[in-house]
Amino acid sequence: MKIAIEGRLPKALGLTKAQLKRASAYFAARSAARARLVFRDVTVVLQDDEASDAAHRAMMDVAGATDVITQRYDAMPPELEGVYGELYVNAQRALQRARAAWPARAELLLYVAHGMDHLAGEDDTTEAGYARMRRRELGWLKAWNQESNT
Repeated sequence: MKIAIEGRLPKALGLTKAQLKRASAYFAARSAARARLVFRDVTVVLQDDEASDAAHRAMMDVAGATDVITQRYDAMPPELEGVYGELYVNAQRALQRARAAWPARAELLLYVAHGMDHLAGEDDTTEAGYARMRRRELGWLKAWNQESNT
């Protein structure tokens, strides 16, 4: 699985691009295993509110910035079958939503986990779907924090 990180990662998030790449690979692996898929190539594109708004309008015809936009692509020959995609992650929003008990780093990683869940086909358009995704993603984040702190 190939994970790439593009864009500016604000220092205030308390993450390096290498740490974000490892966390992204971890969440992709969990999501792929749950859905019985193979993730091949995922790019995490870091954005601010302005870029998020532009991407949201261009890709989904919805005005306004959001936390994460997920784009999944079909394999194109000679690519192997599997999941190819991009996550447009709003780093500025993660900084804005930080609070004492929930740092910006956790918020950003939650956006990445959520995007990986969407790449695997999960849908949060219903209350039940949203709750199911959120429980799973918070579990992945907790496990990541435990594993990465050892």
